[in-house]
Amino acid sequence: MILNKNLLKEIELKKILTDISSGNKTWQQEDQTHLVQSMMLHIGSLDSELRDNLIYGSFYELIHEKNLLEHSLLTELLEDSLNNLLCKGIEESESDLVFTRTFTSLLIALILCRDNADDFLSQQKIADCKDKVLAYLAAEKDVRGYVPVKGWAHSVAHMADAIDELVKNPKLNKASYSEIVSALYNVVLQENHAFIHNEDERILVPIFTMLEHGLEEQEIIRLLQELPATLKVKKEQLDVQHHRILVFNCKSFVKSFYIKTNGKPKFAALHKCIEACLDAL
Repeated sequence: MILNKNLLKEIELKKILTDISSGNKTWQQEDQTHLVQSMMLHIGSLDSELRDNLIYGSFYELIHEKNLLEHSLLTELLEDSLNNLLCKGIEESESDLVFTRTFTSLLIALILCRDNADDFLSQQKIADCKDKVLAYLAAEKDVRGYVPVKGWAHSVAHMADAIDELVKNPKLNKASYSEIVSALYNVVLQENHAFIHNEDERILVPIFTMLEHGLEEQEIIRLLQELPATLKVKKEQLDVQHHRILVFNCKSFVKSFYIKTNGKPKFAALHKCIEACLDAL
């Protein structure tokens, strides 16, 4: 996307989006392309009101609720998101650029959701999206949930939302499911940050979507059967604090999985495996 040099400053953008949100202005009264480009520029703003409620809220309304953006513009936004914003500052340790990355994830989810309804992205673009999303997921080390003063980063939860829309897409090769499950599972196995903001439940959403769309239960069962042994090996490699974080994250994930499969006959074999995994942890 070629950005206009005269994009709005944060205070100007906030005023316009607030006016639109309150009904004092309409989208049709504004230069939508210019406004959307300004929203992209400030997508990771440290002003949580602007970032969460106004920019993301506006994208949600424009793309999901009212379908006001042309498919060509949505395609450009997806390209910009995947190639420029999703990994911005990825090499930095807990920097503010995490907000750019994580709210870009939410925008990607919205665009993929719109494609699931309207079918405007090519199969190759969906495959490219899968590759870049998984590369980001493997590279993201800042998995903080709520950041005091600055608000929600929530990289894991936001990316799980994007992956859920991706795996719903009929153009995605289902052979990719195994790769995607492994990527999500590896996130659970990180030992630097305790997941206390429902990350485990959000990760399960795309996993259940894949199970509904043809993922073999055996893929999940194999990972769960390996988990106790994996934790034993990790115990020898990690200090006490990081090992406890790892165990906490794994137990939270497996417990949530247990609850979600409980009482559902079609997941009986999976539920039994989850129970055995819990007993062994």
